[in-house]
This record gives sequence, structure tokens and C-alpha cells, in this order.
Amino acid sequence: MTSSDAVRQLVSADPSGVLLALDFDGTLAPIVDDPTAAAVHPRSLAALDRLGSRLGGIAIITGRPVAQVLELGSFASRPGLQALQVRGQYGAERWSAATGIVEGAERFDVVDRLVADLPDLLTAWGAPGALVEDKGLGVAVHTRGLAPGAAESIIDPLRELARSLDLTFEPGRQVVELRAASITKADAMHDVVGGLAVHTVVFAGDDLGDLPAYDALDDLASRGVSTLKVFSASTEQDALVARADLVLDGPDGVADWLTDLADLVDPVDAAV
Repeated sequence: MTSSDAVRQLVSADPSGVLLALDFDGTLAPIVDDPTAAAVHPRSLAALDRLGSRLGGIAIITGRPVAQVLELGSFASRPGLQALQVRGQYGAERWSAATGIVEGAERFDVVDRLVADLPDLLTAWGAPGALVEDKGLGVAVHTRGLAPGAAESIIDPLRELARSLDLTFEPGRQVVELRAASITKADAMHDVVGGLAVHTVVFAGDDLGDLPAYDALDDLASRGVSTLKVFSASTEQDALVARADLVLDGPDGVADWLTDLADLVDPVDAAV
């Protein structure tokens, strides 16, 4: 399927019954070395602002905490996103623009232990430059920029550490997460869909943690819902290619596709 075909399919299916759900990093925002410096592609943000009142729903489903997503994306201040929903930390946190309240943000003692202990452990395992990010319900170990072989050397120790602490081990693009919640993006997707009356569900993602969202779409399709699985492609991850209906060229390609969709759904604004 081409990007143009996908746009026409969604528009012909009545946009008011379409849920558009997207991952954040690597999909809406380019991957950067410093996770606190990530920013939503400006053309994606502008397109979502235009689509917000025309589609049946827009949701962001991400491994990031909700507070980070809202800060980095400035979504709460966008007039067209008054019905936006965000599911953070793979769905363990819930937020909607309608209420402005974050639900489910419960911190676990084990996270404090990990934040304190991981820097020394990573040094002992040969990766002293790995960045440890406190995500509230878990931690992320960022391996981008490490010496050759260092990232690979800590995968097994981190997996064993997660197992010993009864945590979920979540590998991704140059990052490994250890999180206290076992909720996945499949749970988050079903949660969002359950609150909406939609006939078509789209999800766009870029990494291994997005595969459960694809599983959720397959389940919805088996029950008669139209679905579209979009992959924001990169040279670092290709595991989603075989499952995707539409492959786009990273966040730039996603921005192009969202803009094309907005131009068809919202032709008045497109002509201004």
C-alpha cells in the first residue's frame, strides 16, 4: 500500500469514525541522543492540530511518562487537540485533554533502587557512559553513543536484573527499559478504543514495544474493525516491516503522510 492509497482509504471511510493513534519517539519525534531534548516534528504537530476536530479520536501511546509527552509536544495548548488522549508508560498512565488529569502514576520503591544502583552496575558491566533515565514507573538505560560492543554487553545482565526483581524487560532502539508495570501498548490500545465509537483504527510506531499495539489491531480486525498498521522506518529497527500495511520514512515520512491526510480531510485549511 502506498501512502496516497492509505490517505484515500481513510478519507473515503468517513474520517469522523477513524481513530489515529501514534507512538512518540521515532514516530512523531526524531530519536535524539538526549531524550529530554526530543521534539515533535513541527509538520506533524500542525497536521494533528488540523485533524483533531475531524477524526473520531487522536491518541498518543508511548513508553514515556505522560508529563514528558505533554511538555515536549506542547499538546495541551493546541486548540485542535481538545479531545486528545495520551497513554504513557505503555498505558500505565492515562491522560485526556478533556480532564487534564493524569491517572495511574504510581511510583514503586524498586525504581528508586534502580536509579541509585544502576550507574555503578553499568560501570562494572563495561558501559559507564550509559544514561539512566528515571521514568517514574521504571527506568530506561540509553545506550546510544557507547563504545563498540558496550551496548551488547549489558543486555543479558539487565535482562537478568529485571527477572530477579520481577520487572518487565523491554528492549528498543538503543535503549533498554526495566519497568514495574506489565501493561503493554495492546492494553493501551484496547483502552482507548473501548471509549470511542470508531470503525477504523490506525496505529503508527517504530520499535519493538509497538508490536503489541499491532497485535491489538489484529484482534480488532478479527472483530470487523478496519485497521491500518503504519511503520515509521529506520536503519536501526526493521522488526515491524513484515507486520505493517504502510511503511514510511521515519518521522519525516510520518509528517508528510499526516500532512497529506490533513489536506484531504481539512481542504479549507490546506488552501489557505
